Amino acid sequence: MSENGNKILLVEDDQNFGDVLRSYLEMHDFDVTLAKDGQAGLVSYHKGNFDLCVFDVMMPKKDGFTLAREIREKDKLTPIIFLTAKSMKDDILQGFKLGADDYITKPFNSEELLYRVQAILKRSSKVKDEKEDIREFEIGNFHFNYPLRILTYTDESANVEQRKLSPKEAHLLRMFCVYKNDVLPRSEALTKIWGEDNYFTARSMDVFVTKLRKYLKPDTNIEIVNIHGNGFQLLVKEEEEVK
Repeated sequence: MSENGNKILLVEDDQNFGDVLRSYLEMHDFDVTLAKDGQAGLVSYHKGNFDLCVFDVMMPKKDGFTLAREIREKDKLTPIIFLTAKSMKDDILQGFKLGADDYITKPFNSEELLYRVQAILKRSSKVKDEKEDIREFEIGNFHFNYPLRILTYTDESANVEQRKLSPKEAHLLRMFCVYKNDVLPRSEALTKIWGEDNYFTARSMDVFVTKLRKYLKPDTNIEIVNIHGNGFQLLVKEEEEVK
């Protein structure tokens, strides 16, 4: 386990090159999972809770662009870096359109990759910390006041209903709001709210997720979905999507 706690998913079909990059990053205290192709990378992604992904573009079974596209459908938060021999402008633009945070063309210096990884993680952490400071949230037709633990629902007729949440319910809902429309890793929620990640705390979390689903049910544009092997996602349809 890395000392800095940052987990990286490295997907590279060149085994020797992948081993070199993994060893280099591990020397700098990163916890690196190496997958040999895009399909294996997707499986590893769903099994882990990664802070950053590094994808080669040209790979068998599933290329890096396809892999990133499938991940971005569920997770818009985890940073992605593309590694490729391609340097064409259209390829670079395609990478960024898919939600990439950086694009490095081969050959490159391992130290350059390290600096870019560190910079992106620092920036990502800052954005996340800023979201963590928010104390009131709008969730569809709901207003959630985290300090007071009050969830307020206003229907189409302007009728207002309020519910007082328990401390754990409020903490979990706030985490869902911070990760709204992105994946909330199960392990992160369990560690922060229950203090540990094990079978019993996971079952307890499932009970609280069920309660929150019930509370949010009056708004049909809100849904908490289970992302198998990874966590949960609070999906909130935007007004323009509903019309």
